[in-house]
Amino acid sequence: MKADTIIKDYVKDAGVFADIFNYYIYGGRQVILPEQLTERDSTKIALPYGADGAVIPVQKFRDVQKLYAAMTDGKIEYVLYGAENQAEIHYAMPVKNNLYDALEYAGQVEEAAKSHRKERRRKKEEGEASVEESRKTPSAGEFLSGFWVEDRLIPSITVTIFFGSEEWDGPLSLFDMMDVSDPDVLACMDNYHVRLIAPAQMADEEIMKFQSSLREVMLFIKYSKDKENLSRVLAANERRFREVERRAADVIEAITNSGIKYDEEDEVVNVCQAIQEMRKESERDGERRGELKKAQEAARNFYNLGVDVEKIAQGVGYAVETIKQWLGLSSDN
Repeated sequence: MKADTIIKDYVKDAGVFADIFNYYIYGGRQVILPEQLTERDSTKIALPYGADGAVIPVQKFRDVQKLYAAMTDGKIEYVLYGAENQAEIHYAMPVKNNLYDALEYAGQVEEAAKSHRKERRRKKEEGEASVEESRKTPSAGEFLSGFWVEDRLIPSITVTIFFGSEEWDGPLSLFDMMDVSDPDVLACMDNYHVRLIAPAQMADEEIMKFQSSLREVMLFIKYSKDKENLSRVLAANERRFREVERRAADVIEAITNSGIKYDEEDEVVNVCQAIQEMRKESERDGERRGELKKAQEAARNFYNLGVDVEKIAQGVGYAVETIKQWLGLSSDN
């Protein structure tokens, strides 16, 4: 399975998804609850929006998108949260995310217009009170735009999660992608900022604000190329790293290629133990390579002293054919 697919499946988990936005928006406070998030069809997401609160299917563009619904001041408020997962640095991320948000809002306006037209037709067909009696006649501006004065957009917030171990050196705003220095020109432009989570640029204290297994994923990725610090982090967080959920372990392995081994049936993975076993196996491989190198050197030395190949084989404990291969001899010699 490709890394992108593994990451997407992981981030789709409601607990992980809520953790991302609780960290980014609320500094780690558990405000967004997993049960308040709704994911719809893979290509459409239904929004409680439009005429009389009609449910409108709107095209979904992001890697993962969920609708958040919570009671605030006696009324339900909605927010669309979108996560963009990056295994590699995207050097046009501000444009990509800005386009997604713009398309989201444009889609909401279009669907609101469709909803109003559909509602007016339904009332006429069902013989209800005229639209003019049951609701005000839309103004010219409302009729032209299809978006009525009391309509409201549902906020759309996109966060980019970079799963690489290197620092993100791509642009973080539209202005970063431009070469404009005239302040008067810049004052007439709207900037767009990328909301980024990147482990290499986060202090450990920040990563510790994650409450899901995303904490272990981010910590491991951050130190995946620093053996000494990785050992320190694993030791300091041993309790949690002993019980890493399988999907999180899949992400760690897909991104870091650390060689962590575990059974496919395992629901949780002891990453500490897996790393220890991997290092022990690496040490054993090193010892075997060292022993092999010593045997090859001994065979060459004995051969240069005129010792018979058969006796060399007995002395170093390898087959005669193997000794001949080391010495570059044919089978006939």
